[in-house]
Amino acid sequence: MRMRLGVHVSIAGKIYESIDRARALGCEAMQIFSRNPREWKHAPLAAQDIAEFKKRRKKSHISPLVIHVPYLTNLASPQSRLFYNSVRFNIEYLQEADGLGAEFLVTHMGSHKKSGEARGIARVSEALNRILAKTSGLKTMILLENTSGSGSWLGYRFWHQKKILDGIKNKKRIGICLDTCHAYSAGYDIATETGLETTLSEIDNLVGLEKLKVVHLNDSKDGLGLRHDRHEHIGKGEIGLAGFKRIINHPKLHQLTFILETPKNDLNDDRRNLQTVRKLSSSAQT
Repeated sequence: MRMRLGVHVSIAGKIYESIDRARALGCEAMQIFSRNPREWKHAPLAAQDIAEFKKRRKKSHISPLVIHVPYLTNLASPQSRLFYNSVRFNIEYLQEADGLGAEFLVTHMGSHKKSGEARGIARVSEALNRILAKTSGLKTMILLENTSGSGSWLGYRFWHQKKILDGIKNKKRIGICLDTCHAYSAGYDIATETGLETTLSEIDNLVGLEKLKVVHLNDSKDGLGLRHDRHEHIGKGEIGLAGFKRIINHPKLHQLTFILETPKNDLNDDRRNLQTVRKLSSSAQT
């Protein structure tokens, strides 16, 4: 088996047009928002649009489909109204993702808003238990994405994911998503061979590498441990080409799904970044 490579594509127009965009780029996998990520309210997807989405996806052989939860939600919030709205929204989003046939739903763990990491972690576990209980018949897996650690955001250390998982009853439907920019910005030196091995060992010891399903492949504009969430084109940032070559060809990672969330300054940026990753992958095999 080899890696499945894709990008985060736009759903502008009709949601099924995102399939065409991914296919035009030669993607094997893809990620989308299934609704406008800046709005709480959203009309349900039309049944015919869902059917057309599934039809085009089947024809394109794109798999897996990853859907990202909008950033409005905060599962760690100490504020009751935002917490309960976030739980409700995530239930709706998970139902929508499952209806589209998505294998994975990626979510951030949220910000504890200075209420303390322990309380924030407990809130996330509580939220996920509620979400999983209300969606017991669904197949889509929730993936917890690591963060760069700016502000009061949880997830910049993998023991956060461990503590959250410890508080979850149905662990089978929870996995993790590794963002390379976020990890590097949080202080994990994945740009070096030793740093990458140390990071993967930490993930394995705390969470289990079998829980790692998707990698967000992004270079970092900023230096190691600065906790800035600023993505850069592959090989143009601090992780560099050599770092990404090691990452995508690592024996514990090379069969995973890699999704690019790199900058989109012009229409060819995605194509160039995909080409860079493919060259790094192929060059390691020659």
